[in-house]
Amino acid sequence: MIASALVLTVIVALAGAVLCGVLPDHLPRRMAVTTTAAVTGIGVWGAAAGHGTSIHQWIGTVPWLDAPRTPPVFGVLLDPLGTILLVVVLSIGLLTVVFSTAYLREKNRDHGVPPREEPRYYFWLLLFIASMVGVAISPNFFQLFMFWEMTTVCSWALISFHQNDSSLRAGFKALIMTHVGGVFFLVGILVLFVATGSFEFAALAQLSGGVRAGVFVCLMIAAWAKAAQVPFHTWLPDAMEAPTPISAYLHAAAMVKAGVYLMARTASSGWAMPPELGLLLGVMALLSMLIALSFYFVQDDLKRLLAYSTIAHLGYVLLGVALGALGSMEGFRGGVLHIICHAFSKATLFFCVGSIAYMTGCRTISALRGLGKSMPLTAVAFFVGVLAVSGVPPFACFWSKFMILAGAMQLSGPLGPVVFVLVLGETLIAFAWLLHVAQKVFLGAPTLAAQINSDPPPAMSGTLVVLMIGCLAAPVIGFPLVEAIGR
Repeated sequence: MIASALVLTVIVALAGAVLCGVLPDHLPRRMAVTTTAAVTGIGVWGAAAGHGTSIHQWIGTVPWLDAPRTPPVFGVLLDPLGTILLVVVLSIGLLTVVFSTAYLREKNRDHGVPPREEPRYYFWLLLFIASMVGVAISPNFFQLFMFWEMTTVCSWALISFHQNDSSLRAGFKALIMTHVGGVFFLVGILVLFVATGSFEFAALAQLSGGVRAGVFVCLMIAAWAKAAQVPFHTWLPDAMEAPTPISAYLHAAAMVKAGVYLMARTASSGWAMPPELGLLLGVMALLSMLIALSFYFVQDDLKRLLAYSTIAHLGYVLLGVALGALGSMEGFRGGVLHIICHAFSKATLFFCVGSIAYMTGCRTISALRGLGKSMPLTAVAFFVGVLAVSGVPPFACFWSKFMILAGAMQLSGPLGPVVFVLVLGETLIAFAWLLHVAQKVFLGAPTLAAQINSDPPPAMSGTLVVLMIGCLAAPVIGFPLVEAIGR
């Protein structure tokens, strides 16, 4: 029953995407909200009914792979790890659609969108949601790869949505760089299939030492490309050419989260990741965090600033995965918890920027000051988002960062203290700078760009209220799920 409901979420989302693409002006907006609400209701019911247990059911196979030693290829897997991603994908997806109904209008001062463009927008957004649900419930690497590539195509189409020169370049760059990761993903699972006759996650443990290391490296490169980690990090800031609701979904719940989810899924499959590769993953995560931090101080565009923040926070997730490979289950659980904690925190910040751009037509930090007087709800939401993403208690990311730091201290030798100091330093510096930006934008005497009369329309303001609640509630949802991992 639960497995059927999860399959239904994908089918309904795909059907809704097709209908949005063919319906006349204005109707796609209603269809998108109805479809996403239905999909979210079904998916959340399935996740809640599972109670954090593991549900595994096969559906079918590919005829030419139908051999005695080859298990079925298509099916459903929902365990605590997949449930976390599923909840993030559906909840943030629904909020993105609701926000978009008000944002995607001709009177948007940042990017006016005529009604004739709405079918294309909602088609790709619902297809994106369906693809991410598929990623969350995939029972093996083959099915995961198929949905993984679908997210690549959807992100390309949505980043390029405005179809001006800069957005087309940004979409093309994202497509190429993330597809490079897809090629490595494909090579890795082909080697796995040839060596074991299976695409199962657990088949990684059956590989010999050298082959296993090679497959893990291929999957690691795929994850780095998708999650915009060094050296693939440059596509994500450029992807801010997308409409802001898409940027929010891309950063908080989709695409980049697929990258870190792949690594979490891979590392926890029989805990077969060699410690040496766990160390490499951890070093690259720390490097990505620190390089992203260095770019904070030269950004004058709010969205690009948040993009570099996302790169750093995806590094937190991968660092947690690395700690798990090095023997710290506490660190691994903290990394997985950070997926949901960061999702609500970063979505809050992006939707605030979307509200600012919608009302003022401006995202430039140096041109904005004193918005708090005219947009009080947006100001409160932005400060809540800064506190949450920076890890200030009792907000969301405090709990996941605490677990990651505790996991680092569980490591033997000098490695644990080094990781602890670097992570704590990044957190403090990032918090100071984000708070500085928040004060600069919302406090003081209003600039010309900030002289507006109100917060954004109800659909956008309501989304901000829900996300602020999520900045407190995310750990409550995530804790029982991460505690069930590895038990």
